[in-house]
Amino acid sequence: MTDTLLRQLTAWRHDLHRHPEFGFAEQRTARFVARALRDMGIAVTEGVGGTGVVGSLTRGKGNRAIALRADMDALRIPEATGLPHASTVPGVMHACGHDGHTVMLLGAAQVLAQEGGFDGTIRFLFQPAEEWGRGAQAMLDDGLMQRFPFDEVFGLHNMPGLPLGHLETRPGPLMSAEDIFEITLRGQGGHASRPHQIREAMVPACALVLELQTIVARRLDPADIAVVSVTELITDGTRNALPGTARILGDCRSFRPEVSARIEAEMRRIATAIAEAHGVTAELAYSREFVPLVNDPALTAAMLVASAAVSDAVTERATPMTASEDFARFLDHVPGCFAYIGNGEGSAPLHAPQYDFNDAALLHGVAVHAAIARARLPTSAA
Repeated sequence: MTDTLLRQLTAWRHDLHRHPEFGFAEQRTARFVARALRDMGIAVTEGVGGTGVVGSLTRGKGNRAIALRADMDALRIPEATGLPHASTVPGVMHACGHDGHTVMLLGAAQVLAQEGGFDGTIRFLFQPAEEWGRGAQAMLDDGLMQRFPFDEVFGLHNMPGLPLGHLETRPGPLMSAEDIFEITLRGQGGHASRPHQIREAMVPACALVLELQTIVARRLDPADIAVVSVTELITDGTRNALPGTARILGDCRSFRPEVSARIEAEMRRIATAIAEAHGVTAELAYSREFVPLVNDPALTAAMLVASAAVSDAVTERATPMTASEDFARFLDHVPGCFAYIGNGEGSAPLHAPQYDFNDAALLHGVAVHAAIARARLPTSAA
């Protein structure tokens, strides 16, 4: 049975991996998920939050409901694995393992539909557009909690470097908020041989890139975890012309709203001051895309206990991670827990062109999902 299930799950994952879809474009993936759930006898609703899919499975007479969540979207990264099941979509690949997450949850749905072992209702949430940070909110805005109510929510993400069969999480803050920013400097460009006659934007842009690094180093409490990263510098200059416009883009990570607000305020102050010093103007666009992911302590303890029965090892992560996850949006409405499962110590990093979800992790993910569902919705005999 285990070998048969693994072969099926692997075939499903390879199919999804060959046909990746970017956020809110997961049409084929959503149809694949909905068809598989219906074949299991699970009630299905499609189009939740755009391309989201919700499966509902009830056993017994219990009036409690929990949700298990997987994300479905891929990334705009050209694949470089050279594998037989590599992406067939140019420039798009499952570089974060969402194909594996989708299949782990489908596998858990199949096991729970066939074997039961719980009393109540399980909502299987297949979410679009996690990489955008918009998919969970889109499902919520589409009435997820009113149409498919649940009391708790749980999710898994693969983790390169963590051994296969291992699970780790922590109570409280697990993953950071992500803010994105764009600073536009405007002056007057001109010939590279006559810089004294213009108000070029390159030098102030370079000064600003360096000065932004002082926000974390000199303006925030060292006890607060924060990251400010400039990821792009774009100008309208060319080899022999100094730019009149420069755009500086990047993102910021933090765990507390006060820290996010301080970063924005300091960024605005620094940009204005440097622009004035160089005779240009500065505009800052700052938005908050992901909120911090904060696990419920009691449900984290419950997830660790349930997972211990089906994992080689479970550990409490010592420190939060400055990556972001829009699973956090669900935690604004109900308590829950998000955890990492091992993708193997030899796995390529997430978001790398060489990354591939490890098929050997599929059964572990299925077992963890099923274990937490049965632990949180125990039967009267349990």
